[in-house]
Amino acid sequence: MKNRSNPKHILVTGGAGFIGSNLVLTLQERFPKAWMVVVDDFRSGNFKNLTGFRGDVIARDVSRMNWREQFGKTRFDVIFHEASITDTTEHNQQLQTHDNVEGFRRVLDFATDVGTPVVYASSAATYGISTDQINVETQSPKPANVYAFSKVILDNLARHYARRFSRTPIVGIRYFNVYGPREAHKGVPASMIYHLAQQIRAGKRPRVFKYGEQKRDFVYVKDVVAATMLGWGAPSGVYNAGSGCACSFNQVINELQRVMGTKLKTEYFDNPYSFYQPHTEADLTLSRRVLRYRPQYSLRQGIEDYHASGFLAG
Repeated sequence: MKNRSNPKHILVTGGAGFIGSNLVLTLQERFPKAWMVVVDDFRSGNFKNLTGFRGDVIARDVSRMNWREQFGKTRFDVIFHEASITDTTEHNQQLQTHDNVEGFRRVLDFATDVGTPVVYASSAATYGISTDQINVETQSPKPANVYAFSKVILDNLARHYARRFSRTPIVGIRYFNVYGPREAHKGVPASMIYHLAQQIRAGKRPRVFKYGEQKRDFVYVKDVVAATMLGWGAPSGVYNAGSGCACSFNQVINELQRVMGTKLKTEYFDNPYSFYQPHTEADLTLSRRVLRYRPQYSLRQGIEDYHASGFLAG
């Protein structure tokens, strides 16, 4: 792919958010000569996440911004689209669907005009509710909330534009349950790993739904960033980015207490959510074959690195 080894201009939407900021800072380290531009309206991002960033920041809403007016004749080597309303408990259907879908549509219209590759954030939430199923990209989507529905529409749009503009790669990276540094600002939507760590740090019993055997494909943010960067240069399509292993909340609590040196008794309570996913697990066959994606962090290794980073302290 042209300019992948020596890009001049890189754009990241949602670059002040959790995954976006980790991506931005990794790209900056990998390509120190590239001019990087972040677009973020800071509704769910935080300027502190971009400490050390040496590029430009445009504080705009991607779903309402006039892209051609904003950037003129600037040609980007790649656009990483991370901007989204990520709060799955935001049930305003018009807001979620408009901002997530129209933001992506504007990105695609801008990018396909000049053939700029796009790598965007899809979500494992599109798979819906299953008890023990391994999630494969060819599954029919079954969104259980409007956030997941909006991500399904993003995937639909990506396929449509990829067929119309075959010379413009449009790659979706389907994130599973991501955790790691720079997520604290998210509040309630932050990972269960972060929230459980805060409870334990405060001397409180860790609380999870009965009886902690729900399983998630917890994937460390460094692995997700690696998968996203591998998406640049891949053929158009959607690819899973998980750890490839489903771990229970009880396992998470055990690992957290191990690194934090505590032995608090877990408190179990009833699950009030009908749309709650009891099991997520990424099939990585396609990602391994096409992206050459190889996750480097097990649950234990990810929690250890997270704890060592100092970010887990909140």
